[in-house]
Amino acid sequence: MGCGSSTNAYYLLRKSEKAFKAAVLIQRWYRRYVARLEMRRRCTWRIFQSIEYSCEQDQIKLHNFFSYLMDHFTPSSSNERDFISRILTEEESYKDTELEKLCDYESVEVPDSYMGPHLSFPLRPDHATALVEAFKQKQQLHARYVLKLLHETRRHLMQLPNINHVSTCYSEEVTVCGDLHGRLDDLFLIFYKNGLPSPEKSYVFNGDFVDRGKQSIEILIILFAFLLVYPKEVHLNRGNHEDHMVNLRYGFTKEVMQKYKVHGKKILKMLQNVFCWLPLGTLIDQKVLILHGGVSDMTDLELLGQIERHKFVSVLRGKKREEKCRHVDSAAMNSESPEGVDSPKCSSFPGSCLHPSASRTELSQWVRQTVQEELEKCRRQVGFGETPVDKELTCVSSVTMSESELESCGTSHSRQEEWKQIVDILWSDPVPQEGCTMNTVRGGGCYFGPDVTEKILQKHGLQLLIRSHECKQEGYEFCHNRKVLTIFSASNYYEVGSNRGAYVKLGPDLIPHFVQYQANKTAHTLTMRQRISRVEESAFRALREKLFAHTSDLICAFKGYDQDDTGTITLSDWATAVESVLRLGLPWRMLRPQLVRSAAGGMLEYKSWLEHLAVEQRSKEHIQSSLLETIYRNRSNLETIFRIIDSDHSGLISFEEFRQTWKLFSSHMNIELTDEGISDLVCSIDFNKDGNIDFNEFLEAFRLIERSHGDDKAAELPPTPHSRDSS
Repeated sequence: MGCGSSTNAYYLLRKSEKAFKAAVLIQRWYRRYVARLEMRRRCTWRIFQSIEYSCEQDQIKLHNFFSYLMDHFTPSSSNERDFISRILTEEESYKDTELEKLCDYESVEVPDSYMGPHLSFPLRPDHATALVEAFKQKQQLHARYVLKLLHETRRHLMQLPNINHVSTCYSEEVTVCGDLHGRLDDLFLIFYKNGLPSPEKSYVFNGDFVDRGKQSIEILIILFAFLLVYPKEVHLNRGNHEDHMVNLRYGFTKEVMQKYKVHGKKILKMLQNVFCWLPLGTLIDQKVLILHGGVSDMTDLELLGQIERHKFVSVLRGKKREEKCRHVDSAAMNSESPEGVDSPKCSSFPGSCLHPSASRTELSQWVRQTVQEELEKCRRQVGFGETPVDKELTCVSSVTMSESELESCGTSHSRQEEWKQIVDILWSDPVPQEGCTMNTVRGGGCYFGPDVTEKILQKHGLQLLIRSHECKQEGYEFCHNRKVLTIFSASNYYEVGSNRGAYVKLGPDLIPHFVQYQANKTAHTLTMRQRISRVEESAFRALREKLFAHTSDLICAFKGYDQDDTGTITLSDWATAVESVLRLGLPWRMLRPQLVRSAAGGMLEYKSWLEHLAVEQRSKEHIQSSLLETIYRNRSNLETIFRIIDSDHSGLISFEEFRQTWKLFSSHMNIELTDEGISDLVCSIDFNKDGNIDFNEFLEAFRLIERSHGDDKAAELPPTPHSRDSS
């Protein structure tokens, strides 16, 4: 009987041993499975962020290109001078009487048929609540009320300091929200979970309310309404997207004009003035600093508190320069130091600092060289070909400056310092490495390390920096020894399931408490693998479009590694060449299996690979491959250019606007064209003969020009059998 018991114990032990081994194997498999998913997620994340930041860099370069053109254009009449000033030259804030006359909301009548919400001023809490409910029902606020609301908001913002001071003594807690980017559902969910603003519920919204999403104007209306109802409990910081030059590219300008076709121009003009009056930061209990982007080693809260913030209508425009300084500043804003001239630490756009020890001759030579180099890059981005040698020499000589002109540039030093301060707090990002370096990925601001954070916090007696500006998968993230907190409130930012949104609550103890959420119901039904696969598919689709848009440049890079003209290169050379062209900083060797399906013997037939990319894009748009490549590369820039030329935001370019702009380009490119010739050109672009040029006509004209230009280089492109020409 004892023998039977020992036998049973032996079998039970063997059985439990097998179960334990099985559990270990399952655990090992699951860990590897999760690790592979995490690797895929991180690669996907880097793709989205790299493409996003490269677009921001393109916007800055495009703006600098236009600025350079205007700085070197001499108007021949008052009409030309007025037109140029409307495009990009900085405007001072309007006086109250001028704005009232400009917008004239009282002259806008509300028809009896209007079924949306009505507002009366001063606003009451029920007005703000009614707006929330109306927008949930997809209603639209009438333009009269929008203009009046913006007018009252501006009057209130003008009374606020550059840095708001908030105390937890007057409310149980303060809720801080990050970027919303036009995602109204996220704002609704925040209010549902956390409650509407009230005397007991304070909020700080940390900028980037607009762009990219489809309901930016509704978010602004709700936030401005609660700001007026609860001025001591609702606080709004300016973000880098509260800038009308940025809005031209990222959708907010287009959204306003589509929703308010009649009065959209007035609304945009008012918004431009409201944005420049938004406070730059918020300070909670003198211990927690809230800024949109971050800090630099030059950040000074005392100086920030003294800046006349409304004078910086667009941060992209830089400082307000004197006429003789424009050549140097436009060059310095785009370039890097030449060989032999050390590049100092700079807290603003790359190259915006000139080395103090450099001689005037060196500076003059630097200006001549770097302006032309950057100009050629920008010209290619906006669709122009290479500048011929003789024209290049003419352009270089045109930016040569005398010693007296260089000396005169020092008069606006204080303005430059103020501009740097604002750029840094709106555009900067934290990094693990110590120090403060230029943010070359975004094209603006700086990278600041933990030592910079510690220095700024100690200098001002702070314990935490809260910032936004970067999408985080979980909606928030600590760095720099938990002294920097990034909060991001737009869920599903890149794709459904790509990230959670979050907000943070601070009580009197100033200990952060986080609330995360997903505003999209579909995201809740997806498994982790389904969610990652869906986001990964979207990321690689965007990356393939980026690769296709640079087909010509990739061919040149691949041929550099294919010295024997075999049509093949190694996979290692493929990765190096792709990075040299796109400069996205991605792990191309890790991404290769998703981008390169077949590579016999470790060698890639690059022309076949590029043709496969072309077939994928042509399956969506039946356009000649070389032409489609150009459009993919330049469409965003072209749309931005169109909106810059369309200075009255009518959605149409008038013949006069086109004529003045063409004179701007032709003067730079040394193309002599009479007014009659320009009239013939604009008539040929006006395909429907309605006397204006819309964006489709503008794009079509560009396609026609590029097709004729590309015919001469067709032999350099991969073969495109069975391609169709849509035009």
